[in-house]
Amino acid sequence: MNDRSASVVSEGPHALTIDWFPESVPASTRQSSVTLRTEDGAATSGILYRGASAKTVVCLMHPRENFSFHYMIPGLLRAGASVWAQAARSVGNDLRLEHELALHDVAAGLRYLREAGFERIVLLGNSGGSGLYSLYHQQARRPGSERIARTPGGRPTHLETAAMPKADGMIYLAPHPGQGRLLLGCIDPSVVDEADPLSIDDSLNPFNPANGYSREPGVTRYSAEFVTRYRQAQRERVARLDGLARRLIAVRQDARLAVKEKRAAPRQNHTPIMTVWRTDADLRCLDQTLDASDRHPGSLWSPNPVVSNYGSVGFGRLCSPESWLSTWSGLASNAALELTAPALDVPTLLVEYTGDQTTFPLAVSEIFGQIGSADKTHVRVRGDHHGRSLAPDEEAGRYVAARVISGWLQERAFL
Repeated sequence: MNDRSASVVSEGPHALTIDWFPESVPASTRQSSVTLRTEDGAATSGILYRGASAKTVVCLMHPRENFSFHYMIPGLLRAGASVWAQAARSVGNDLRLEHELALHDVAAGLRYLREAGFERIVLLGNSGGSGLYSLYHQQARRPGSERIARTPGGRPTHLETAAMPKADGMIYLAPHPGQGRLLLGCIDPSVVDEADPLSIDDSLNPFNPANGYSREPGVTRYSAEFVTRYRQAQRERVARLDGLARRLIAVRQDARLAVKEKRAAPRQNHTPIMTVWRTDADLRCLDQTLDASDRHPGSLWSPNPVVSNYGSVGFGRLCSPESWLSTWSGLASNAALELTAPALDVPTLLVEYTGDQTTFPLAVSEIFGQIGSADKTHVRVRGDHHGRSLAPDEEAGRYVAARVISGWLQERAFL
């Protein structure tokens, strides 16, 4: 058994100080743009960067972001791997994103890679990509009859008949526990009325000085009693949103049934959109003594969450009822690492950034403990969620992470 506990990597400047520029990619790299059709009829695309290895490919994908120019690509190519950077069907769009359906996109990519001759496939799940790839690995390991048959919103997945090639290794880079679990930790539970984004219960308001908030960065302190009440209220708000999503789906399904029965149903083609306000209020981003780390005050969205929490952009802001249940519900989503990581039975590397503002040390430790593989390694690297440096005189964590990943690939004989 090779179960390596966390080690901190903090190195000085080295030659591998690369970022995404055309000149960062080895001149010998051949790039191919590929468009694929999934088994459920959707389109997906990717870029294959053929590196020194014609046998090993490292895959990058996120359910809602474009990883075609991910910062890790040049480092992986320089290490000798080929790289597959894929775009899901719902890039930049939460309105239609259902993780179970996005698995067909992953499967199409892996089928293409196997047909292209790659013998070793390593999935690199960065941030939300970890939840997607981990769910894929879990489902690919199951016989069709045991795969998820319907999304949390009730849509058939057609996974039971899908050809889902298996991967040979997994890398988690700055993983969070899943997009739903992430939102469960940062949703503002003081919202009283979902139809009124400014409605507030001051007893749960994280920005109320009476609850421990201070405008001065680094001074906010919440009591254990408030934290407990707050976290319970977060679950209750998510449960209410789940109920709303299911009611909206039921109304539409009833309207479609009415059409079949030749009853009037003006709602048959109406798909309501859920607007989920105030989703940037994680107490750990305000009170740095809660699960302390190297992170700076503030969140991924803003150094001042009181601004971003009320702003127009944020996690899960606009989604269909189906995408809410599948992706952003911390209670209903299947794409939670606590559900999927135990199915990992391949060599697994977890790289944690110690200044991450989306996932925190205790959560990362839990993720590592949940990984089912007997060969798993946890390495901690100084950097923020995107692997940027935490201090002006430091090397960016992404460069250190690239060396860690390259070394791990070589140690596991992937390269």
